[in-house]
Parts: sequence; C-alpha cells; structure tokens
Amino acid sequence: MAGLTVDEVYRYIRGVCFKNGPPGTVGAETEWFVLDAAAPGATVPAARPQALLEAAGPLPHDSKITYEPGGQLELSSLPFPGPARLHRALAADLDHVRAALAGGGLVLAGHGVDPVRPPHFQAEHPRYRSMRSYFDSGGFADAGAAMMCSTASVQVCLDIGADAADAARRWRLAHALGPVLVSAFANSPLRGGRRTGLRSTRQAVWTALDPCRTLPVHAVPGPGASDGEDPWESWTRYALDARVMALRTEAGDWVADPGMTFGEWVAEGEPGLEDLGYHLSTLFPPVRPRGWLELRMIDALPDPYWPVPVAVAAALLDDPRASAEAEAATEPVASLWEEAARCGPDSPALAEAARQCFAAALEALPRMGAAELVPVVEEYARRYVDRGRCPADDFPTDFASPGAEAECDLPEETERLTWPR
Repeated sequence: MAGLTVDEVYRYIRGVCFKNGPPGTVGAETEWFVLDAAAPGATVPAARPQALLEAAGPLPHDSKITYEPGGQLELSSLPFPGPARLHRALAADLDHVRAALAGGGLVLAGHGVDPVRPPHFQAEHPRYRSMRSYFDSGGFADAGAAMMCSTASVQVCLDIGADAADAARRWRLAHALGPVLVSAFANSPLRGGRRTGLRSTRQAVWTALDPCRTLPVHAVPGPGASDGEDPWESWTRYALDARVMALRTEAGDWVADPGMTFGEWVAEGEPGLEDLGYHLSTLFPPVRPRGWLELRMIDALPDPYWPVPVAVAAALLDDPRASAEAEAATEPVASLWEEAARCGPDSPALAEAARQCFAAALEALPRMGAAELVPVVEEYARRYVDRGRCPADDFPTDFASPGAEAECDLPEETERLTWPR
C-alpha cells in the first residue's frame, strides 16, 4: 500500500484535527502527584494507586484514569455540554479516587512541578521508553525526565468552532490567552526542593524540551488579526517539520529518533494514517488541535481551584460577549510566554489582562448555565488575580531543602531556550 502524500496529510488535519461543530462541549484532564501521606517525600510505586483504584470499582461518571511515566495520576473526563455539568461529573469522580487512595494511605497533590521529589521513571509501555530515548538522544535528557516524571497540569478541551472562520478566531484567541493562563495559574516555583526563579517552572520545562514539538504553533499577532494563515495550514506545516519521535517496525519493535522529520518520511512514501495519528500525539504545543482545542499550558492546581481554569477558559472561548472582551484584553500580551512563566502576575500587563478576563468570565458563566461555578471563580479572583498573585506565591520562602541555595538552575536545555515573540 502506498504511503501518505503531503496533500493527504493536509486533508486529514483539515477534516479530523479541525473538525467543525457548534461550540459548547467541554472536557478536562486533571493530573495529580500521588503522595504517601506518611512519607510525602518518598516515591510512590505506580502499582499502589493502581491496585487501590481497581479494587474500588468503576468511577460514577466514567472518567478515564491513566498514569504518566513518573506515576502521576491523570483523570480525564468525558465531554459534557458546558462547564457546570463537567465540573459536577469530574468532581464526583475525583472524590471517588481520593476516597479509594485514602484507604491505602495515599493522597493527591496539585502542583505544576513536583516541588521536592526527583524524577523517577516508572513507565512500562514502549511508547514512553521510546520517548525517553528520543529526548536522551536529542540532548534533552534532564528536561525530558522532568517533563515526563515531574510535571502535571489541568488541560482544558473545547470545541474547534462552528465553521472555518469561527475556528480561525478561536484558534487565535486560545493562543493569545495562553500567557494569561500561564501567569494567572502559575503554581510551580520549586523543583528538587529549590526555587527556580520562575512562577511556572512547568511551562519553562515544556517549552525548552524540544522546540520543534513544544513551542506554540506560530506566534500570533493578536486574536483580531485578519492576515494570519488558516490554522490547519499552520498545524500541518508544524507537523511536517517536526522530527519523528519513534516508529514501529514490521516486526513490531519501536525505533526511537529515526533521524528525520515527518515531512521527510512522507517524501519517502512510507508512513500511513496510523503513523500520522501517532506522530501528532507526540507533538506538545500549548494549544493542540485534536478535533477539539486542547489547552495544555495550565499548571496543576489543588482543591478547590482545579475547576477555575476550566470555567474561565470555557467562558472566554464559548460566550460571544466574553470572547470579544478577551480578544481586546489579550491583544497586548499575546506574545508574553516567557514573561508569564518567569514573572507571573508581577507583570503589570499580564496582571491587568487577567483581571479583565476574569471579570468577563464571571459575567459569562451565568449566561452559560454555570452560575454554580461563580463562587469558586470569585474566590480565586479575590485571593489571587485581583491582588496580582498566583498560587506560586503561596509556597513558603523557607521551603528549600537544608543546605540548598536560594535559587537553582533550570535544566541546561532551559537556559538555551528561545521563546516565541
């Protein structure tokens, strides 16, 4: 069978990754570090939570439980019509998980980066072993280990858009919102028990990891721009230019880093649709199209605040009035990814944009039938956004391990990072 052509890659991405439909559906993926309550600095073997949750039976609202390579627990919701129904379902499933883990002395912690424990690779699937080999061979060993084993996020999933024009508008707005969401929800100032000098170390680690697969798809001039190319054109070119992370041989083995981009592989006439689907799953920009928009730039948050970014992002993209206000608020800060990770809301421009976006979201939620989420969003705004703070500011100043320096360097890869402008 002949392999894919470039035109077929374009058609697949246009028809599958950017499948249009009326907005309103919301999904979320929440990632958590699993701790032993009696020894919170110790590594927890992934088999412990797996056994407890298998014994506890199915979740009441059918969220999916998976595990990241370092043992982080990921709880992924089904898609729901609106953020209120999503919150009720995911909160109930999370309560089920917490109760099951508590029976074995385990608890969940919400941070963007594990603040104390070093990376500990536990994955058995060949996908993750190949990923580790790819990062090692590319000179990203430390950042790769940190990303796979020591980071966690709240990922928000929203519809692509009603039609091509709406999809392009929502794509631009999602990117322009990125720095505001990084800043407002930054929750990872520590790594290895030491301060990194960043509010969101997680965002810096991911961005530094491998620019061909982790930088934003393109630097957007602003959500109201009319001269940008179609988002499916940008995503297709991004995918073709990205290096192949791993491929499967006819014998069923995995080969990491075969030394070519996906476009070069297509030119050889070899990959098929299954290869394209897998390649797209190995690309990790902060906004990723998968038939929906996946917002991947938000640090994991503890209770009760993990629903806040879901509610805010859904309101700002799905409510027309809030979207217009968010477009205006984010235009001046759409390129401030580095400033968001380093300074968080200490940046006056990002702090002001966050206040405007939260105000717009709070007005929109009742219009969306999600008034029940207003109290927790208001509480978050009063505690953090209105005061120019973020959860990273809650970490005590004396958190560092005995004998540690006041600050520590990021992975070497992070220091040579080129941020999008």
